Amino acid sequence: KGSGPLVLLLHGFPEFWYSWRHQITFLANHGYHVVAPDLRGYGDSDSPLSPNSYTLLHVVGDLVGLLDYFGEQQVFVVGHDWGANIAWHLSLFRPDRLKGLIAISVPYFPRDPVAKPIDFFRGNFGDEFYISQFQEPGRAERAFARYDYLTVMKKFLLINKTDPLIAPSGMEIIDYLQTPAVLPPWITEEELQVYADKFEESGFTGPLNYYRAMDLNWELSAPWQGAKVTVPTKHIVGDKEIGFDAYGTREYVQGDTFKGLVPDLEVVILEGHHFIHEERAHEVSQEILTFLQKLSVD
Repeated sequence: KGSGPLVLLLHGFPEFWYSWRHQITFLANHGYHVVAPDLRGYGDSDSPLSPNSYTLLHVVGDLVGLLDYFGEQQVFVVGHDWGANIAWHLSLFRPDRLKGLIAISVPYFPRDPVAKPIDFFRGNFGDEFYISQFQEPGRAERAFARYDYLTVMKKFLLINKTDPLIAPSGMEIIDYLQTPAVLPPWITEEELQVYADKFEESGFTGPLNYYRAMDLNWELSAPWQGAKVTVPTKHIVGDKEIGFDAYGTREYVQGDTFKGLVPDLEVVILEGHHFIHEERAHEVSQEILTFLQKLSVD
């Protein structure tokens, strides 16, 4: 903990605060006050049973309450995966509370005025797309339970696929994902065990409920239809991000449409995969620091 500006780090699926261990130390050593909370449903935080308790309005409300607890009117926010999506919507719903935003891996996609998200995903990727499979309460939990927690962590955290995560017909996504025989150099067996132990305590229903609330998010976010993200933003993504070279994602991130939705935007593409803040920990930490220092000077 430094005495400087507060930086809020938001994790994604299937992570918890521990995924930011490198950035916590790095930023604190540069004087920043760093907070990496377990989002609702994760780790040691409360885990409501109903998916209806996991909307973006709920989670943004949690974060506003957290900022009030620390007595901070404005903060820097960094988010990865679901944490990025939450950070985008925190900046959309409450731009008065942000000095700057760094979204990692997941860009801002505008709300479709017609199609609900799950209809879109099923229509474009099918019923075996991982988000489609996650919709039925208990289905993914039962599938995950066929493996020990360490294996589940290896299957998700060590993904090196670049295509969208779609299982063959009749197969669960957890069965489709491979378990690497050799760990990459950026993570150890002991670090993976920390994840496994935490999810053995908390389970997967809370994290999966974020996916099950996606259509409800679509309904509740209608008042922000067409709204832009005006907070100064840096988007960091790996060149081997899942689906980055499919369906025009790379072109979208580098093109005018994204820039039009997020006018004050910088895009950084690094060599790496989905969990790039762990895989390229020092580079991502340095990118975060450069952005924070730039905004502090401005």
